[in-house]
Amino acid sequence: MCTSRWLFFGFLLTVAIARGNADVSHVVSGNAPALSDICLGCICEAMSGCNRAAPCDGNVCGLFKITHPYWVDAGKPVQTGDTPEATGAFGNCVTEPFCAGRTVQNYMARFAQDCNKDGTIDCTDHLAVHILGGYGCSGEIPAKFTNALSTCLYQASAFQNSFQN
Repeated sequence: MCTSRWLFFGFLLTVAIARGNADVSHVVSGNAPALSDICLGCICEAMSGCNRAAPCDGNVCGLFKITHPYWVDAGKPVQTGDTPEATGAFGNCVTEPFCAGRTVQNYMARFAQDCNKDGTIDCTDHLAVHILGGYGCSGEIPAKFTNALSTCLYQASAFQNSFQN
């Protein structure tokens, strides 16, 4: 049985592997933390099961569950032909998978940090920043999100390893 979320997740994994940056160690050193495509896909999975049809629910929208202030902090990315000031620009972006993904990438580029103080910035830290925000990511992440992230990262690692054998 093949669901749309697994198709989307598979697509993200395929893109990551094809681009050669499917690093599932998710550890970033130095001053340039990066959000890998695998981590981005797993954050999507943790937030909504990568449900491309996820509507706005109050002030939270799309498959990454993005708020308007988050979008603003990410630099107000928009879809081609749209402007940040256009009516609906926020909703148009965060409900479209690639624009929403770009929003998360921009946000992480601005706020990525070692939230759990373990000496590395990894996908768990990116999830903490995504859920708790760039100014308070040291709080506790609800278990349903960390469990979904861990499961996804494990599956992505197994998927990647199947290509290396």
